Amino acid sequence: MTIRFDNKVAIVTGAGGGLGRQHALEFARRGAKVVVNDLGGALDGSGGASDAANAVVEEIKAEGGDAIANGSSVSDRPGVAKMVAETMKKWGRIDILVNNAGILRDKSFHKMTLEEWDMVLDVHLQGSVNTTHAVYPIMREQGYGRIIHTSSSSGLFGNFGQANYSAAKMGLIGLMNTLKIEGQKNNVYSSAILPVAYTRMTKNLLPEEGVGERLLPEFVTPAVIYLASEDAPNGVMIGAGAGVFTRVHIHETMGVAFGTGEDMTPENIAANWDQISDMEDARAIYQGGEQTIKIFEQADKGK
Repeated sequence: MTIRFDNKVAIVTGAGGGLGRQHALEFARRGAKVVVNDLGGALDGSGGASDAANAVVEEIKAEGGDAIANGSSVSDRPGVAKMVAETMKKWGRIDILVNNAGILRDKSFHKMTLEEWDMVLDVHLQGSVNTTHAVYPIMREQGYGRIIHTSSSSGLFGNFGQANYSAAKMGLIGLMNTLKIEGQKNNVYSSAILPVAYTRMTKNLLPEEGVGERLLPEFVTPAVIYLASEDAPNGVMIGAGAGVFTRVHIHETMGVAFGTGEDMTPENIAANWDQISDMEDARAIYQGGEQTIKIFEQADKGK
């Protein structure tokens, strides 16, 4: 069955180029009305104009779609509020939010200024919070919503020179994991993509020839479209790039129970580290309380 978004409204942040542009174009092709948000600034967050957003809107209209441009920064709360208000005035609902806007200020942690730290978190993490918080009551009220956060392998696994970016991207997973629980009863789902794509944010990290041509932004978009669909799963992480799609889980090993007596020592942790680390029977944890339950199960077995 073809996934369609007729009569649905999607907001895509950072949609003036790269991943966001491809997402916006594909939503429109599948019937959605699209808000193309883009500050139009430089990669480091400086400058800003909505010319890029306007260009994507014209592309959508040329293909017969319906879209409006917005030049607000996601880090500007009044600007975000205005974007949401204008969307509601024009179309009366917001069904999909793709948090895609981002900047980079790469530098090894000991050389990074706290201003550079703040700038990246303000856009990636707080910016996603700002947009999500603005649309969340609307989605809850209408009993439908799909929120897709753009996380990164840098967040889950780390990457040299990206402490600020990595912290922001892992923060989005924490946000997603709580919203998937809180939004479930109102049919408001939250998920995340971990894209591998050749964009202006990665062109200095990846060679174009032989690599960049296999990592086009449009090769990530199918995952976003799926996560935005009515039949999408809730609270999942999808890795996407080069036509490959993966699911990422956070697992915890079953561990070893020492009891709370004299055997509960750091020396015993060291001696049993391989068994503590054994992933063979590890469990995927859906919410924090499951870890507590598992801890008690293992503790009781150790008695």
